[in-house]
Amino acid sequence: MANNKILLCLAHMSGQEMKYIQEAFDTNWVVPLGPNVNAFEEDLERLCGEGKRVVALSSGTAAIHLALVNLGVGRGDEVICQSMTFSASANPIVYQGATPVFVDSERDTWNIDPALLEEAIKDRISKTGRKPKAIIPVYLYGMPALIDDIMDIARRYEIPVIEDSAEAFGSRYRGQLCGTFGDFGIMSFNGNKMITTSGGGALICSDETTKKKTMFYATQAREPMPYYLHKEIGYNYRMSNICAGIGRGQMTILDEHLAHHKHLCDRYVELFASVDGIEVHTNRDERSDSNYWLNTILVDPAKTGTDYETIRLHLESCDIESRPLWKPMHTQPVFSGAPAYVNGVSEDLFTQGLCLPSGPWVSDDDVERVAREVIACCKK
Repeated sequence: MANNKILLCLAHMSGQEMKYIQEAFDTNWVVPLGPNVNAFEEDLERLCGEGKRVVALSSGTAAIHLALVNLGVGRGDEVICQSMTFSASANPIVYQGATPVFVDSERDTWNIDPALLEEAIKDRISKTGRKPKAIIPVYLYGMPALIDDIMDIARRYEIPVIEDSAEAFGSRYRGQLCGTFGDFGIMSFNGNKMITTSGGGALICSDETTKKKTMFYATQAREPMPYYLHKEIGYNYRMSNICAGIGRGQMTILDEHLAHHKHLCDRYVELFASVDGIEVHTNRDERSDSNYWLNTILVDPAKTGTDYETIRLHLESCDIESRPLWKPMHTQPVFSGAPAYVNGVSEDLFTQGLCLPSGPWVSDDDVERVAREVIACCKK
């Protein structure tokens, strides 16, 4: 019997989504904003706690962009951004005419290195006479960063923090939800994330005033007049009532999704335990509670006799989807002129790392098949 294709992370429905979507159609709320958007934001605010407010938006990228707009980032400014991330973490900096300053990772969490972060801040102040306008740490593949250290540095230099927790929905550090430590936090609900709204995101704000300001910018910055009056540039970034209905249904199975991703990580750890040169990326210590959005491994060529690309191609031939880690931003041609503070960690990880199937549709049997094919590539 032929094997089914194992996908990296496929959306999984709760069965409740259609109820909220049907409500939207029945009431003709099929446009941006509406009851589902309001209720979805309330669900997200309950999840966040900490007195946070949430604005549902069209994407995680839009959320980063509006965080920068709120902070007044503009032409001539610099914004520190983690180098090992997806380009959407950095692109909105350029949208605002600012310059990204990339900072490399530390090896334990693969996220921004606090020591290198402080070095970068000092050097930018020395070179430009101004401190960076914001810091964007990223929770790579759901793994909590050393956020206490990052926040200590940010407070010391009085620089706002935008937590890119697009990959870390449901991840926690010291029991607190990732994305709620800084001035702003980012959520993403793309089709392959922990929950989906088909496409969408959200911005976590510190207070109601900032939430209202964000909603203003997200709805074309229209002034409260009977005619269309605009004093500032705005954006068409609000989430639709239909998409928010999907999100409401997805929230009912968030705990189930989180438990399944963590279970898959445990299985990968067990199956690779006896394989010298295959390392599953896991929580640094008891303070970290990753959602394991994508379970990832490092492949040591010297010990395994193979490399991540050979394994990836072999898995592809077996109808198993995998992908390399994010290529660091400081090595991307589009950002070749941006300042970068590097230590070699992210480039080293990129040459060894592979993301393995991790979604709700991935079964224990699937994980065993994935591990079996990975091990088949390693030397005996």
